[in-house]
Amino acid sequence: MKFELKRVSGKSILFVMAAEAEYGPFLRSRIDPLMTGVGPVEAAIALTRTFAKLEAQDDLPDLVVSLGSAGSARLEQTEVYQVTSVSYRDMDASPLGFEKGRTPFLDLPATIDLPLRIPTIAEGSLSTGANIVSGTDAYARIGTDMVDMETFAVLRVCQIYGLPLIGLRGISDGQVELQRISDWTEYLHVIDRKLSYAVDGLFTALEDGVFWF
Repeated sequence: MKFELKRVSGKSILFVMAAEAEYGPFLRSRIDPLMTGVGPVEAAIALTRTFAKLEAQDDLPDLVVSLGSAGSARLEQTEVYQVTSVSYRDMDASPLGFEKGRTPFLDLPATIDLPLRIPTIAEGSLSTGANIVSGTDAYARIGTDMVDMETFAVLRVCQIYGLPLIGLRGISDGQVELQRISDWTEYLHVIDRKLSYAVDGLFTALEDGVFWF
């Protein structure tokens, strides 16, 4: 798994993405992310292996940024949003009396806040799960602003290693039901460009001293 930590103003940043389709020319000119594969299981495996190797080299990053596409029935298509909170929609132990979304015997809320903010970037709540969400009824049942398949898993690994996380997501679909893979990929080139601007915003904020952690 080839990647490179980005170093800005004395801080090292690991960028994490799921799929090559989301990694277009604009992002390629700025970052060399860790590619995990699609879904929470692949994300957790790839990031844990990477952190273990970096820890052995005494080179863990100062910050992790999870970025890529997301679906939303309420946010503007092709726009980029930073994640204010993330939940895990696959977890449902409610028949045993646990709140839906809470992992049994784990001292974490169903919805976990991400406190870091890049200035001037719009915000939204996020739900992570292993399924593709399609249709207004499906989105209404979830209730967050947007959905993806990796960020919660990335967050849990970051928590284990005590590392801060930022989530950046560009809205690729959600206004209409998905019928084919091209319904997801159609606007990824636009999202690539806008995500690169968000990354630029992070670098500038670090360099100007208006973003810290």
